[in-house]
Amino acid sequence: MAMRTIKTPQGITLNYQDEGDKKSPVIILIMGLGAQMTVWPDSLYYGLVKKGFRVIRFDNRDTGLSTHLEHHTNPSLFKSWLSKRLPIRAKTPYLLDDMADDVLALMAALKIKKAHFVGASMGGMIAQLIAAQHKKKVLSLTTIMSSSSLPRLSAKSIGVFIKLAKLQPKNTSHDEAINYNIKLNQLIGSPAYPQTEGALRLHATQIVKRSYNPNGYKRQLVAMAASKNRQHLIRKIKTPTLVIHGCDDVVIPVSAGKKTAALIKKAKLRVVPGMGHNFAPELMPLMTKWIVKHVKKAQRKHLNKKRKKQQQQKTTLV
Repeated sequence: MAMRTIKTPQGITLNYQDEGDKKSPVIILIMGLGAQMTVWPDSLYYGLVKKGFRVIRFDNRDTGLSTHLEHHTNPSLFKSWLSKRLPIRAKTPYLLDDMADDVLALMAALKIKKAHFVGASMGGMIAQLIAAQHKKKVLSLTTIMSSSSLPRLSAKSIGVFIKLAKLQPKNTSHDEAINYNIKLNQLIGSPAYPQTEGALRLHATQIVKRSYNPNGYKRQLVAMAASKNRQHLIRKIKTPTLVIHGCDDVVIPVSAGKKTAALIKKAKLRVVPGMGHNFAPELMPLMTKWIVKHVKKAQRKHLNKKRKKQQQQKTTLV
């Protein structure tokens, strides 16, 4: 697995993996809250590469092997939650917009003009921001288990976030972190596709060994909580959009996925029975198939548009 790094104009180092033919259409995968790029299942990642795409996954700032912004003090979630409701401002280290700028910096460094975006959970929120504000760079958008607004999450979802915060290990030993990761995945996983404790332990061990940054998770959560409601922006998205959501998602309810699909013109919605807030291995062949079909269709649309434009230019020249 060849890992590389780039440095953004803001001085953030981003660690990324870039596979597939460099001349092929590009798919950029954006991961969710506190999750490293290796949470994208290899079966999905390499599945997309095998289908003829150049696929890039990367660690967001404050996760994995990208820059950890430890010089920021540990943010108070409660303060930032309050600041949404009262006229007090919590100090926010960064917003989702800054994380979106990281993705644009990665594209610029790799000389990628346009790409297909696939975002999971918070990664879907970042992808939505790019699709709404940098239309020319986005050929298609796929959001998985994501939402167009955080504040309207149900009490049940907020309860899950609080439970997760309470489960956070008190000391920073790797064993505690591994056990936390197992509990987390048991809490948010897909009820119809439960994973064995052994499989969860293996996954958790690999993740914690690669990188462990609990404060980064908190800073990203604050970025999410402090970012503006995106609903007005999302209506501006014109790019072909696919929304995939699990029926049994306890973190971001399926209603949030339905709402996103309703806000985006001609968006396609795929609701998956028995799927929670994770990538169940059994669902990866189906998810890969859906993404490939969606991306190929958008790519054809883009090429046809390009061809028409070239023909028009020729006619004008004649």
